[in-house]
Amino acid sequence: MMRGGFGRGLAVAVAVLLGGVALAFTLGRFPVSAADVASILWSRLTGRPSGMPGNVEAVVLSVRGPRVVAAILTGSALAAAGAAFQGLFRNPLVSPDILGASSGAALGAVIGIYFSLGIFGIQSLAFVGGLIAVAAVYTLGSALRAGDTTLALVLTGVVLGSLLGAGVGLVKYLADPYNQLPAMTFWLLGSLSGTDASDLLPLLGPVLAGTIVLLALRWKLNVMSLPDDEAQALGVATGPVRLAVVAAATLVTAASVAAAGVIGWVGLVVPHLARFLVGPDFGRLLPTAAILGGGYLLVIDTLARTLAPVEIPLGILTAVVGTPFFIWLLASSRRSWS
Repeated sequence: MMRGGFGRGLAVAVAVLLGGVALAFTLGRFPVSAADVASILWSRLTGRPSGMPGNVEAVVLSVRGPRVVAAILTGSALAAAGAAFQGLFRNPLVSPDILGASSGAALGAVIGIYFSLGIFGIQSLAFVGGLIAVAAVYTLGSALRAGDTTLALVLTGVVLGSLLGAGVGLVKYLADPYNQLPAMTFWLLGSLSGTDASDLLPLLGPVLAGTIVLLALRWKLNVMSLPDDEAQALGVATGPVRLAVVAAATLVTAASVAAAGVIGWVGLVVPHLARFLVGPDFGRLLPTAAILGGGYLLVIDTLARTLAPVEIPLGILTAVVGTPFFIWLLASSRRSWS
């Protein structure tokens, strides 16, 4: 663990988030100085005129503002869900899509694109698809378990995720290769382009609700990191707690995938970095991971829209950045994961 404990680790996470916000608002095809951004945001808070040109205000408030908020919410949700799942399943390689949430949401979204639904319909099908997939995994895994509920859930999630992935492939095969297929491919790689204020409320509600539940269960998550019999001996009802954690983490994951597409690595890499900063205690780990995840995805999204003439899908950049970063984390920490 990083020297300086929780305070220093949390300060690093907050610094990453604030730095990401500053970069996101100032960088882009239409650069805006930090002073102008501060003036516009302050005027919005106080109700006083900023004195800035209308096009500058539009870029900050209408174009970049919703995208910044969406990136923070999505990154925070995926990081918190990843940390919760890693603790619950006692596996450092677990990510938020382990129970099929991303695969179910992906299938729902491509079906919506195939039937030429609007953005609200596509996001709604993605959200519902993610929830249904995890509900099916949990029901089947609990019914078919052979003594180890955790292992049964993971294996059921892998199997059902493969089936849902085949469904996605079938819909892509049937799709119009000139209009529908490119839209499906771009969505499946993840993007926040086109995000506006109307997209924030459907994302904000589930993310806040699920994150609050995870934070409320943070002390029980510490105990759930132990084998089930030991956790039960310490007075924790493992079944209801596991169900609550899975439901909350799935809720935030499905909402994030519905809003931004499938974005990998955030829920895998960020919890490890947060654990390196503040240790494995979920009372410290969950809030740090959430803050760090928001800043991390914000930086990735800024790179996605500024590195090349065309926007790079987020899933590509998170993999390119996440892979060497994860290897560095493993090499830098000589202590065990737990």
